[in-house]
Amino acid sequence: MTLAPDSALPAAFELEAEHAEVIRATLPLVGARIDDITPLFYRKLFTAHPELLRDRFNRGNQQQGAQQRALAASIATYATHLVDPALPHPRELLSRIGHKHASLGVTAAEYRIVHEHLFAAIVEVLGAETVTAAVAAWDRVYWLMATTLIDFEQSLYAGAGVEAGDVFRETRVVQRIDDPSGVAVFVVESADAERSLPEFVPGQYVSVGADLPDGARQLRQYSLTNRSGGGRLAFAVRKVVAEAGTPAGEVSTWLHDTVGVGDRLQITLPFGDLTIDPAATTPLVLISAGIGITPMAGILEYLAAESPARPVLILHADRSATTHPLRERVTDLIAGLGNAETHAWYEEDLTGLMDLAGIELPADADYYLCGGSGFLQSVRTQLNAAGISGNRVHFELFAPNDWLLD
Repeated sequence: MTLAPDSALPAAFELEAEHAEVIRATLPLVGARIDDITPLFYRKLFTAHPELLRDRFNRGNQQQGAQQRALAASIATYATHLVDPALPHPRELLSRIGHKHASLGVTAAEYRIVHEHLFAAIVEVLGAETVTAAVAAWDRVYWLMATTLIDFEQSLYAGAGVEAGDVFRETRVVQRIDDPSGVAVFVVESADAERSLPEFVPGQYVSVGADLPDGARQLRQYSLTNRSGGGRLAFAVRKVVAEAGTPAGEVSTWLHDTVGVGDRLQITLPFGDLTIDPAATTPLVLISAGIGITPMAGILEYLAAESPARPVLILHADRSATTHPLRERVTDLIAGLGNAETHAWYEEDLTGLMDLAGIELPADADYYLCGGSGFLQSVRTQLNAAGISGNRVHFELFAPNDWLLD
């Protein structure tokens, strides 16, 4: 489910002329100080609500500053569209945020908490005199965006048949597969015999809750790699190792090192908007890098079982053939498709980075991308140069880097 097209947006979500004028005038000022505003906001937020950092927000992203930039850029992107409706509507950005919020169990009350501490940070950084006239306009922008997301997230909860935020389920690991690439695949089913896990759309993900040794309950999202049905969900996890400037993955390490068959896991209901239309027959182009192949694997599982004749082009980039996640399984799935073509680029094996210049890209296909922000930027640039319409390109990120893309 995605947000409605521009024409379906209610008039109440339009920015009043007097507020639009103030936003145009102050966008450069807010943008220039955003790297001061957002860290202060999070310090205020976590001082008042330490449980949010412990149990809700990704501590690794907080250390790197990724979450701060994501929040700031999403609000700025939304504000920019409000003052210039001729610009592309940030529909996909809002849809990604809404699905991720639903997968974390975010509720309307939390938007008020964010509002309180965000605006306190704005006033402190820019000064009360400077922002007096601007506060009302920016407050209006915030609540227009918040209301859009709250309504959308409520529709996601309703579609899942649950109350707002009631998305966590107790599961039991029934299988663990250690892939040659180093990725671990966990297959889970409901721990409640009277309530099975729901079906899902190819390309969706779940959040996994990890009860860490220090008492924190951290959440991470992992794409589903199996085909819907049978009451089982499978997701693949790459262990994130510490590198320069990047901490080790708390949840991925916990899953790899401590979770096996018979253990219990808390996961959420499936969400995510990088999904295919099962009823469609248009060609598909699946483009991924590294662990970004996981939603593509789930899509291929569906195609192999339900629509093996649908044309599909699979393009993947990785460090090497040995680090290519789920390579053997994906190869088997592709072999069962009647109209599939695949190409791989391995940086360490002299085939280099993904280059689409020599690939015949169908103009009538739907394109699905998943990978790091640099990879997605490169591929989107190449698709644009090849004349592929932007409204046919859909993507997923495993980190809050929308600020680099939209």
